Amino acid sequence: MTDAGELVAGRYRLAERIGQGAMGVVWRAWDERLDRVVAVKQLAYDPAIGQAAGQEARLRALREARLTARLRHPHAITVHDVVDEPGGPYLVMEYLPSRTLADVLLDRERLPAEEVARIGLQVSSALAAAHAEGVVHRDVTPANVLIGESGVAKIADFGISRATGEGTVTGGGFIAGTPAYLSPEVAGGREAGFPADVFSLGSTLYRALEGTPPFGTDDNAIALLLRIARDDVIPPKHSGPLAEVLLRLLQRDPAARPAMAEVQELFEAVTGGRPLPPPRPRPRAGTRLLRVRRPRRKLLLAGAAGAVLLAVGVVIGTALVPDSEPVVAAPVSSAPPPPTTTTAADLGCAARYEVTNSWPGGYQVQVTVHNDRTADLPGWTVRWTLPPGHRITGLWNGNYTVEGSTVTVRNADWNAKLAANATTTFGLIALTQNGNDAARPVLSCRTL
Repeated sequence: MTDAGELVAGRYRLAERIGQGAMGVVWRAWDERLDRVVAVKQLAYDPAIGQAAGQEARLRALREARLTARLRHPHAITVHDVVDEPGGPYLVMEYLPSRTLADVLLDRERLPAEEVARIGLQVSSALAAAHAEGVVHRDVTPANVLIGESGVAKIADFGISRATGEGTVTGGGFIAGTPAYLSPEVAGGREAGFPADVFSLGSTLYRALEGTPPFGTDDNAIALLLRIARDDVIPPKHSGPLAEVLLRLLQRDPAARPAMAEVQELFEAVTGGRPLPPPRPRPRAGTRLLRVRRPRRKLLLAGAAGAVLLAVGVVIGTALVPDSEPVVAAPVSSAPPPPTTTTAADLGCAARYEVTNSWPGGYQVQVTVHNDRTADLPGWTVRWTLPPGHRITGLWNGNYTVEGSTVTVRNADWNAKLAANATTTFGLIALTQNGNDAARPVLSCRTL
């Protein structure tokens, strides 16, 4: 093992160890050529994988580290150099006086939502830049998030967990990453991709907000992996926009998660006190989207066939009316709907329900609330009966309760007041046991 005072690659003088883990030892060192402090990581690999696999891991470490060295971002630890010589390989990186988020959480157990959101914004911006370069991190955990003395957060160790063979051993080989923060697909043995980084970031921030990872903890790594692969996330105790963002990141279906660039936008909205943008539709691969021509009128009465039912993964539309006039919507034909209209005085508060995306066992909904009155609305409430076997796992831009099968969504503080003819939206993610995402509930909209 390398000792303090040794010179690596003829220029990096090792000073003191500042960290040690399964992936090797980190040294504070001095770059004698450029006269600056650097961090030198002396990589190691898990001896359980054997000599031949260890050599392969060594070469992979060098290859991935060189790929990562292309990334330059203010919230990612920069890799300056990659050195392959006896005792190594070595990664020469930016030195940041810091503590890992894991160490911070040992002292504080959990962090305030505002602080978690700030960390999420910084780290997601770095990961979005990495994904744009084609780099997958594969091990986004509290141990790889560094918190500097000024509060700046930086992500470290891109791709190195897989390269060094560090991770949980399974019957088929190695699963790279820290078990408690793995995505379900990686826990099930699939390769980590961009959506896996999204899930792991959500898990990391969930741990910081809730005090425990989203699937809990277990000393038995195999048992924990099975739980991650099979079970649902433990619902967060916290509410509010940050919890809603984390639920979007922690969707079981990788295709239902936002891209990392969208994750950055979500955290920008949370830290800026703005409403969350609705999730972008994500049709399943091979699904052909049909274009629907929407009438240029205001919302139609549901009895006038104001709903649109398309194929799986496409939009389902339902026009809604107040409590006094609940009407079940019917699918429209290819012909334009009859010109049935209702005055603003008759409707008051109306809404439109759309399934914007669906996948096996779940779907995503956007509801648009519309003020049909000539005066401002001080608030609104939307209710409907949840179909049998369906349950809501997250809702944004509103506050919701479920009593039995009745769902009640009330306005958030920021979108309570609606001017005449104005609209607002809220969205939700729902899971279903029977796979029927095409149920069209009858909704009612009540004004305050």
